[in-house]
Amino acid sequence: MEKQKNGNESRKKERLARKMEFLDNPDKRGDIPPEQLLSMIAVKQGDTFLDLGAGTGYLTIPAAKASGGMVYALDVDSDMLEVIESKAKKHNLMNVRTLKGNIDDLPLPGDSVDIAIASLVLHEVDSLSHSLQQIRQVIKPEGYFVCVELEKQEEDGHHPRIAHEDMEQEMIKEGFRVIKKLKPTDKVYILLAQK
Repeated sequence: MEKQKNGNESRKKERLARKMEFLDNPDKRGDIPPEQLLSMIAVKQGDTFLDLGAGTGYLTIPAAKASGGMVYALDVDSDMLEVIESKAKKHNLMNVRTLKGNIDDLPLPGDSVDIAIASLVLHEVDSLSHSLQQIRQVIKPEGYFVCVELEKQEEDGHHPRIAHEDMEQEMIKEGFRVIKKLKPTDKVYILLAQK
């Protein structure tokens, strides 16, 4: 019984390690370091961030360092939230708060964050329109929304992807004003919008 428990624990750690390696791979994000992504936004000292689908804290930790304001790391995976808490502790960051939940039902009050970032997560939501409404609701007036996504490719038939034109139209439909569009690679796009 003890041997089986240790085997299950070992497999869980291996899965977590593989997931972390995948999520932290810069190639997956168009080779854009988090600091470069954050420099595209006029981050002010004390800005409040929401990292949607925070994963390993790839953007959470740099955002916490850049603004000094509260950074909410939202993810559905408790293991990922523990990783973020560990990283925040390692970097002596007291301004990181983890939230277990999903984008379809954000556990924050309206007009509570200056900047929301959704990096490689919106293609996984059930209703893009509803998720964008939720995101817009928690962003303060004149606040920013940064969307990083993988471009839809012809050969991606079995992987859910959203073309940048479609994402931009959905964002506009939900009341965002797209102010900057970037394509760092053929596979990745970044849309910076304002509420």
